[in-house]
Amino acid sequence: MGRTKQVATIYGVHPSVAMMQAWITGLHQKTGRTLDEWVDLVQEEGPEPEPERRAWLKAKHGLGANASWWIAERAEGKGMEDGDPEAYLKAAEGYVEAMFEGKRAGIRPIFEKILEMARRLGPDVKVCPCKTIIPVYRQHVFAEIRPATTSRIDLGFALGNMKTAGRLVETGGFEKKDRITHRIPIESLSGVDAEVKKWLKYAYDLDA
Repeated sequence: MGRTKQVATIYGVHPSVAMMQAWITGLHQKTGRTLDEWVDLVQEEGPEPEPERRAWLKAKHGLGANASWWIAERAEGKGMEDGDPEAYLKAAEGYVEAMFEGKRAGIRPIFEKILEMARRLGPDVKVCPCKTIIPVYRQHVFAEIRPATTSRIDLGFALGNMKTAGRLVETGGFEKKDRITHRIPIESLSGVDAEVKKWLKYAYDLDA
């Protein structure tokens, strides 16, 4: 058999994909059915629409909330990217395009400049887009790019309980035990400056 063609992309596979793959692998041992068998069962015997399928899987088959959600999604032909690295990478490109289309197209150059700066921090940097945010990983998320408005990107940092300084704004994340604790609002290319580079490097080093 030929090798699977790799998706050409600057993005990395989100860590949640490996978690989903592990869940899929262990599903038969835990439940007595593979994922495909569960999907077939839902499509043949389960109710519609999707919310009722989730409830049916929990009530009749004793599955947990997450398993019921994922199986019901697959039965609808959705969520394929969650457990397939290539499908995720294709979807990731689409997530970014959707985030910066229309009125937000003007802030895409800001995103691209931040992205370039972040990737230069080291070969272990991974950028793993989601539908509304673009997390940047080393061991964990150390930065997060968020299109906040049509004219502003919020660049978040995992800085723990550090006091604010310069343009840093606290997000309240430390008190909520969130990874992202600070952010810098950026509205122009000139805003992606030495201060932004300093905090990106600091957050990257903290996650060594």
